[in-house]
Amino acid sequence: MSGYDNTNRGVMFVNDRKQDGDRKPDRTGTLNVDGVEYFIDGWIKKAQNGSSFLSLSVKRKERQPGGNDGYGQSDHRPAPAPAPRQAPANNGFDQDSSDIPF
Repeated sequence: MSGYDNTNRGVMFVNDRKQDGDRKPDRTGTLNVDGVEYFIDGWIKKAQNGSSFLSLSVKRKERQPGGNDGYGQSDHRPAPAPAPRQAPANNGFDQDSSDIPF
Protein backbone atom coordinates (compact mmCIF):
# COMPACT_ATOMS: atom_id res chain seq x y z
CA MET A 1 0.00 0.00 0.00
CA SER A 2 1.77 3.13 -1.19
CA GLY A 3 -0.46 5.62 0.66
CA TYR A 4 0.69 4.58 4.16
CA ASP A 5 1.60 7.54 6.40
CA ASN A 6 4.64 6.97 8.67
CA THR A 7 4.39 10.42 10.29
CA ASN A 8 5.03 10.22 14.05
CA ARG A 9 5.91 6.52 13.87
CA GLY A 10 9.10 4.51 14.18
CA VAL A 11 10.55 1.04 14.22
CA MET A 12 13.52 -0.63 15.92
CA PHE A 13 15.22 -3.94 15.12
CA VAL A 14 17.80 -6.13 16.85
CA ASN A 15 21.29 -4.98 15.79
CA ASP A 16 22.75 -8.13 14.20
CA ARG A 17 26.12 -6.37 13.73
CA LYS A 18 26.72 -6.08 17.50
CA GLN A 19 29.25 -8.44 19.05
CA ASP A 20 29.75 -9.26 22.73
CA GLY A 21 31.60 -6.51 24.54
CA ASP A 22 31.35 -3.78 21.91
CA ARG A 23 29.53 -0.50 22.48
CA LYS A 24 27.26 -0.63 19.44
CA PRO A 25 23.54 -0.30 20.13
CA ASP A 26 21.44 -3.38 20.91
CA ARG A 27 18.61 -2.02 18.74
CA THR A 28 18.62 0.30 15.69
CA GLY A 29 15.88 1.83 13.61
CA THR A 30 14.20 4.89 12.20
CA LEU A 31 11.74 7.41 13.58
CA ASN A 32 9.59 10.08 11.95
CA VAL A 33 8.58 13.13 14.00
CA ASP A 34 6.32 15.65 12.26
CA GLY A 35 7.65 14.54 8.85
CA VAL A 36 11.36 14.72 9.81
CA GLU A 37 13.32 11.44 9.63
CA TYR A 38 15.69 10.31 12.41
CA PHE A 39 17.98 7.38 13.17
CA ILE A 40 17.21 5.83 16.56
CA ASP A 41 19.57 3.59 18.56
CA GLY A 42 18.84 1.75 21.80
CA TRP A 43 20.93 0.05 24.47
CA ILE A 44 19.42 -2.45 26.92
CA LYS A 45 20.64 -1.52 30.41
CA LYS A 46 20.02 -2.54 34.01
CA ALA A 47 18.83 -0.09 36.66
CA GLN A 48 20.28 -0.23 40.19
CA ASN A 49 17.14 -2.03 41.35
CA GLY A 50 17.76 -4.77 38.73
CA SER A 51 15.00 -3.86 36.28
CA SER A 52 15.84 -3.54 32.58
CA PHE A 53 15.32 -0.38 30.54
CA LEU A 54 16.09 0.91 27.06
CA SER A 55 18.41 3.94 26.75
CA LEU A 56 17.86 5.82 23.48
CA SER A 57 19.85 8.08 21.15
CA VAL A 58 18.23 9.97 18.27
CA LYS A 59 20.07 11.62 15.35
CA ARG A 60 18.49 13.54 12.49
CA LYS A 61 18.98 11.88 9.11
CA GLU A 62 21.03 13.88 6.64
CA ARG A 63 21.70 13.04 3.02
CA GLN A 64 24.78 10.84 2.91
CA PRO A 65 27.42 11.12 0.17
CA GLY A 66 27.00 8.46 -2.49
CA GLY A 67 23.21 8.40 -2.33
CA ASN A 68 22.85 6.56 1.01
CA ASP A 69 19.56 7.88 2.37
CA GLY A 70 19.94 6.07 5.68
CA TYR A 71 17.73 3.09 4.88
CA GLY A 72 20.58 0.71 4.05
CA GLN A 73 23.51 -0.51 6.09
CA SER A 74 25.02 2.59 7.64
CA ASP A 75 27.20 3.55 10.58
CA HIS A 76 24.83 6.47 11.37
CA ARG A 77 27.52 9.12 11.08
CA PRO A 78 26.59 12.39 9.36
CA ALA A 79 28.74 13.77 6.57
CA PRO A 80 31.76 15.74 7.85
CA ALA A 81 31.37 19.48 8.27
CA PRO A 82 33.02 21.66 5.62
CA ALA A 83 36.43 23.12 6.46
CA PRO A 84 36.33 26.64 7.93
CA ARG A 85 37.09 29.50 5.55
CA GLN A 86 40.63 30.82 5.72
CA ALA A 87 41.21 34.55 6.18
CA PRO A 88 42.93 36.21 3.19
CA ALA A 89 46.73 36.42 3.50
CA ASN A 90 46.58 40.22 3.50
CA ASN A 91 44.02 40.32 6.36
CA GLY A 92 41.56 42.06 4.04
CA PHE A 93 43.66 45.19 3.53
CA ASP A 94 45.04 46.32 0.20
CA GLN A 95 48.83 46.04 0.19
CA ASP A 96 49.12 49.14 -2.02
CA SER A 97 49.71 52.09 0.35
CA SER A 98 49.35 54.75 -2.40
CA ASP A 99 45.77 55.54 -1.33
CA ILE A 100 46.71 56.40 2.29
CA PRO A 101 46.03 60.14 2.75
CA PHE A 102 49.09 60.90 4.91
